[in-house]
Amino acid sequence: MQFERISTVVPDGDASTRARVLRLIAEQGPRTAADLAAALDLTAAAVRRHLDHLVEIGTLESREQRVGPGTRGRGRPARAFRLTQAGRDQLDNQYDDLATQALRFLRDTGGDEAVMGFARQRVEFIERDYAAIVAEQPDLTPAEALAEVLTRGGYAAGVQTLPIGDQLCQQHCPVSHVAHEFPQLCEAETEAFSRVLGSHVQRLATIAHGDGVCTTCIPLIPAKKDGASR
Repeated sequence: MQFERISTVVPDGDASTRARVLRLIAEQGPRTAADLAAALDLTAAAVRRHLDHLVEIGTLESREQRVGPGTRGRGRPARAFRLTQAGRDQLDNQYDDLATQALRFLRDTGGDEAVMGFARQRVEFIERDYAAIVAEQPDLTPAEALAEVLTRGGYAAGVQTLPIGDQLCQQHCPVSHVAHEFPQLCEAETEAFSRVLGSHVQRLATIAHGDGVCTTCIPLIPAKKDGASR
């Protein structure tokens, strides 16, 4: 993504740049000052000034960046910046309140099943777009194709490969505040994940319930041994 260079001297420019910092972290997950400086075409010093301000007002928090064994160099370890709940609130969609009111009306008039029906209809794009992504990019693994579908849908998703299987991580959720009251939205997503992958998946954490990232475990399916039977 290309960004125009914005002066860090003018106050309005400061606000615009800080908004871009927040949006970049929301879309791509925790980032270091060096990552942000490169993406925003700013000096590291300018980015750190904005980060210090955002941490001070409570929209960002920083943690020591994890590195693999033997990869840490000299000097202080880099710190990765991530959104706090206050930061997520600042990026909320302006229609959250309206959506919540509409779902409350649907629940009161049609019951929980009506809400679940809406939630399932909302995530129909996952199955539709998954087939298209697989056709466009056949080299992707099933989990990577699913992550691409979600990223295009505004979830900023990625995949981590672990010994027990894949872990799908969604750094952003465009409906997190509504899903806090209506978990059916998360349940419908999980059902859709399982259908497109053709296997059981387990939701481990959700932004809607206060976690930093929505995390779903996609267990490794062991290959059947010749002659084995169930």
